[in-house]
Amino acid sequence: MASLIAGSGMLAVARGTSSTSVASLVAPDAARSVVSFNARPFERSGALSALKSSGFCSSSVRNSAKSGVVMASAGSNGTGAGVPGLAIDLTGKRAFIAGVADDQGYGWAIAKTLASAGAEILLGTWVPALNIFETSLRRGKFDESRQLPNGSLFEISKVYPLDAVFDCPEDVPDEIKNNKRYAGASAWTVTEVVDSVKKDFGSIDILVHSLANGPEVSKPLLETSRKGYLAASSASAYSHVSLLRHFAPIMNQGKCGSVISLTYMASEKTIPGYGGGMSSAKAALESDTRVLAFEAGRKYKIRVNTISAGPLKSRAAKAIGFIEKMIDYSKANSPLQRDLEADDIGNAATFLASPLASAISGTVFYVDNGLHTMGMALDSRALGEIQEAAAPAEKVSA
Repeated sequence: MASLIAGSGMLAVARGTSSTSVASLVAPDAARSVVSFNARPFERSGALSALKSSGFCSSSVRNSAKSGVVMASAGSNGTGAGVPGLAIDLTGKRAFIAGVADDQGYGWAIAKTLASAGAEILLGTWVPALNIFETSLRRGKFDESRQLPNGSLFEISKVYPLDAVFDCPEDVPDEIKNNKRYAGASAWTVTEVVDSVKKDFGSIDILVHSLANGPEVSKPLLETSRKGYLAASSASAYSHVSLLRHFAPIMNQGKCGSVISLTYMASEKTIPGYGGGMSSAKAALESDTRVLAFEAGRKYKIRVNTISAGPLKSRAAKAIGFIEKMIDYSKANSPLQRDLEADDIGNAATFLASPLASAISGTVFYVDNGLHTMGMALDSRALGEIQEAAAPAEKVSA
């Protein structure tokens, strides 16, 4: 699980049966003590009630009271060994994840991690991919990747056909209406999907935008057509605005009202080969995140954040054409030389969707093993001599 950096003391609540636990909190300036105590006397004294009323992971506090144990900590040794993390319990919350069409990408990982925290899952799947996705689900092809930590399979309450490029039926051109890939599907524009969700479930608490498309992504920006550029912006950036605009009125307001999207470092730094206007679309997405955090925060009390994720070899990412090289580059040059897993993004999204992040909005949340901090490529041949000179000398024992 992800680690959270804390500058002061923290309260760790024992993990509930349906909770996802953040493994550890690192508080370098805090005392290194952990105290275990029985929750029931504190419940009687009113201290536990104060925690509940604060909204600070209240469901987990209730679960902990039932088990009779709460863990309080003023810090951590950084290893997480023997120290329960802050519990994330999203029981009773409902999430709509837009852009899931297989079990490989970040959208699926986010859905799975939210489900493991207790959230009810609704999916929006691109219309041309819907039949294959639903057939794979029915035939159990995703059963292995659906498995939760407790051994059960996470459930999907409903899969909705969705094409977030179109806000309403009037926006759909004849070429799409008559396209065989859309035959048999109905009510798949943004407003229609929102209406269907409202009719079926009433409301949602969490909205995840996990979709992007750039038809000319393999072209340099100088060779990208106006049509290709605008298509990338429409599918990858404005779709975020549209989904939030139409879902916000049926989102439950407060600490768990959360919108999360996915972005990429190409929004702020040049990534040769990531073209077709996709870098511009991601920059727009990040800018919109800040503006929407203000507007949706004031109007609906909803938090809006985006996760800048490192490269993953998903089905969608293969369209870039050199995703394997991007992954190799990332691992070679990141401060943390480890494989980036889809679950890393799922864990971060679940944290952002939880009451633990109730004061976080308008942020770009980097989950890329620290690659965004680097100003040069350490594996560059031109830097060989510099790296050798900068390498720390080995200690010689006496």
